[in-house]
Parts: sequence; C-alpha cells; structure tokens
Amino acid sequence: MNDYSYLMKGIVPLSTDSSTLISSSKYLNDARLRDWVSTHMLRRNGPDVPTPSDSIQLVLLLRQIQDIDHINALFAEERKKNAALDAWFEEGYASTFQRDDLAHYAPGTVGNIFYRQLVDNNLQVDIVPPVKARNDYEYFNFRAGQQHDLEHILGGGGFDFIGEVVPYYMRLANLFVHLSPELAGELSVFSILGSTRIITRAVLHYPQTWLTVLDAMERGAKVGRESDPIYLMRYEEVFHMTPEDARVHLGIRGVRIADTAAASAEWN
Repeated sequence: MNDYSYLMKGIVPLSTDSSTLISSSKYLNDARLRDWVSTHMLRRNGPDVPTPSDSIQLVLLLRQIQDIDHINALFAEERKKNAALDAWFEEGYASTFQRDDLAHYAPGTVGNIFYRQLVDNNLQVDIVPPVKARNDYEYFNFRAGQQHDLEHILGGGGFDFIGEVVPYYMRLANLFVHLSPELAGELSVFSILGSTRIITRAVLHYPQTWLTVLDAMERGAKVGRESDPIYLMRYEEVFHMTPEDARVHLGIRGVRIADTAAASAEWN
C-alpha cells in the first residue's frame, strides 16, 4: 500500500462553535452557490435545463454574495489613478439601438453580422434594457451586458456554447491587464465560474470537444492580454465597419478565428 502521508503534512484540524458549515470563503459558505457549482460543473447538457439559465442563476446569486459596497470602493480608488476609466463612468453612455436599427448595414459589417444573428434566431436587443445605474458596479455590469454579443463577433467567438469561452477569457485576461488585481478579481467571479462549467463538462462528458474548448480558452486569453481595455470600448460606433477594420479602430488585437459550432453541436 502506498504511503501518501508526506502529502498530507501541514493540515491543521480546526474546531468551531458554529452549528452550520462555515469557512473563510464567503463563496464556499453559501449553500446556494455550492449547489450551483456542484450541479453545473458536473452535469451534462440537456433540454430540460437550457444552458443560458445557468448564467442567469449565477448572476442573481453573486449579487447577494459579493460585497457591492466594497467593489464600489475599489472602483473609487481605481478612478483616482485611471483617467480613462473615470471619464467613462462620468459619461455613463448607454446604448439604445434596437434590432431594426441594424437592418441597413451592408453585408460583412459588424452591424449586419449582429443583425443576421438576431433575425435568424428570432432575438431582440432587449436582454439588458437601458436603465439608470445607481453606482459604478451597476453601470459596469450594465455595459458588460450590452457589449457581450459584440465581443463574440469582434473577439472571434462563435454564437454557440463553446464559443462563449472566447469572450469569457477575453475579459478574464483583459481585466487583470488593465485594472488593479483586487478589483479585477471581484469583477471576474462570474466569468471564472461561468466559463469553468463549460471546461469541466467538456472533459467529463464531451471529451471529443476538449481540444476545441482549450483552443477557445487560448484564443480568448490572447485577445484579452493584447487588447486595449475591452470594458471601455464603444462597439456601437463600428457597426458600419468590417470586423477587421473595427478591431483596428477599437484596439482589439490577437484575434484568431476558429469554428466551434460543430463541436458545440455534439453537446446536445
């Protein structure tokens, strides 16, 4: 029998007067998040639980678990030393276009690509309606929601389940390049948990797709590391451009296009 006791050195048993599970991690302490993690990291895909519902549940949970006041305090400190971020918050731009506003853009432009995605899938631009954000945290998340579909197009991620990994990893890398680590970490909780459910499911249940998933991670991270601050970008001003020209205009670099649709189809 192998002796692995040397690997177990340093473990210190702790005691507590608490009558419930408790740890030093607010994420581990939340029973709802433990259930989310165990369910969505380990489950297979299925029509009874559509994959977009995973992320909506996660968003709602994190709003209750994370310390929003602390995140806003981190934003306040960041704004003191980051003039571009401060100006972005001061302007508070909110996109108001609807699907029909994209209809006149020429084929091959960013606007037309987005329009075809919406029309072909019977979707509207109403996932994140314009609202008046009450603080920096709310505004940051509001704009992230408005930008997400455009990040698929300009970052080279397909509009399919595995394609979601690209914009996830774009932001996971980009935030840490351009913001202080603690703030970037707070803003990346959703992305790391949301993306990891795709990674674990690929290995556990759809191993034939793993190399495609791994490639999507690498492509997204490369874009995030090499690009200007993605969260500041106003994609609405490049609808008339081709994706190639739009990337140059916005400062998006390192894009490599790869098709993930075929591999994503194997998850259904």
